[in-house]
Amino acid sequence: APPGHTQDGGQETSFRWQCVDQPIGKLLFRRFLEGAPQFAAAGALWSEIEAFEQCEDTEREESAKRLRNRFFTPGGSEHCGFLSASATAQTTGES
Repeated sequence: APPGHTQDGGQETSFRWQCVDQPIGKLLFRRFLEGAPQFAAAGALWSEIEAFEQCEDTEREESAKRLRNRFFTPGGSEHCGFLSASATAQTTGES
């Protein structure tokens, strides 16, 4: 395994494992994001993306538009300026 991804005993310590796959780690990391003003938009974006992934196909286009307006529009109160242009680029269609 790459350095930094395991500790003694072979337990995985990657960000994904600790903060996404593990329920308590995910909860604690989300609370950290939501409790820090500089990271609150990132926490809100994460929550909204998870909600988007669960919504019905018929609601996805409208939900994606709300996400773009709320988080990807420069000057907005929850603009996530740390995201790259490729991460926020609008796709031309979905498979």
